[in-house]
Amino acid sequence: MKRSDERILTTHVGSLVRPPELLQLAAEVKDKPREQHRYVSALQRATLDVVTRQVEAGVDIVNDGEYGKSSWANYVLDRMTGFEARPDTMFEAVWLGRDRVRFAEFMKAEFPRGAIGSAGHACVGPIAYRGHESIRRNIHDLKRALEKAGAVEGFLTSVAPGSTGYDAVNEHYKNEHDYVIAIAEALREEYLEIVGAGLVLQVDDAVIANMYDELTRQGAEKYRNWAELRVEALNHALRGIPEDRVRYHVCFGSWHVPHLADAPLDAIVDLILNVRVGGYAIEAANVRHEHEWRVWEKVKLPAGRILIPGVVTHHTTTVEHPRLVADRIVRFAKLVGRDNVIAGTDCGFAQIEHIQRVHPQVMWAKLQALAEGARIASRELWG
Repeated sequence: MKRSDERILTTHVGSLVRPPELLQLAAEVKDKPREQHRYVSALQRATLDVVTRQVEAGVDIVNDGEYGKSSWANYVLDRMTGFEARPDTMFEAVWLGRDRVRFAEFMKAEFPRGAIGSAGHACVGPIAYRGHESIRRNIHDLKRALEKAGAVEGFLTSVAPGSTGYDAVNEHYKNEHDYVIAIAEALREEYLEIVGAGLVLQVDDAVIANMYDELTRQGAEKYRNWAELRVEALNHALRGIPEDRVRYHVCFGSWHVPHLADAPLDAIVDLILNVRVGGYAIEAANVRHEHEWRVWEKVKLPAGRILIPGVVTHHTTTVEHPRLVADRIVRFAKLVGRDNVIAGTDCGFAQIEHIQRVHPQVMWAKLQALAEGARIASRELWG
């Protein structure tokens, strides 16, 4: 994993808004095996384009925009055995915590999924990874694009055990421990493919924070036990993988809701730092969490690790001024060391392939502001 040795490097957390034509083609060839080659070719072209645009925007550590995945988390259920869809079963949006009750009218009007829930999945058999062809295609497309675009470094995202099947129930394994460890063992196959290809692995784990409000309402120990099992499972999946090839992304959900139920960072930061990785990408730029830079006044970043704070956010359509971005970067650099900071984004700009959090023009403007802010901060930090 590259470090900010000479200047502040920039990155983002993965999901970028997909081109409409790629989404349309994916829908056209769905369930048509003989037509899949059209989508594969279009995906290669789109990956090259999005990598090139990231480099042109000034982003150093880039990815494929998650173009080859349907979503940040549930994509992996199609790459595993053992899960089946339950289209007729509605799962309550417990990951919204008490916000779904506090803001029931808002949810009904603006975010129906939060009010009525959504169809989910069930684990009905042994879990095993079967997505090798898909992840290898993603790796091939990204590496080809990195070479052509001349990027500093590339990463691919994969979901964490704690966020896998967040809308699923276990109907197969005898207990929760066995279920979560089985997920971790399957995910390890994807992790090994990414790291083995020479790319940085980013593990996405929004649910580790999202479940805080719901479970602590049942008692602090309830949440700690739930979360510690999932951190244990992630470390189990990462065993033997060099820490400096992995970064861990934690956010508080990309959905545009009040976020009053978000976990305080100081309540979960010890869990985050117990994950054995080289870097931590943590939401830090939106109005609910920007103040949490103060956590790092008291909490020591482990030696050799990197902090990747969000310094631009997906939560607003207002494009951050580069001076503000620089101020945020400098603040973190003074707390944890300039070479231990990479400037990032709060969360994905798309999350799910058909959902965009901001317009693509705004997204690219935010990434440009990220890069310009990093240049300003670098001049101040290095002279």
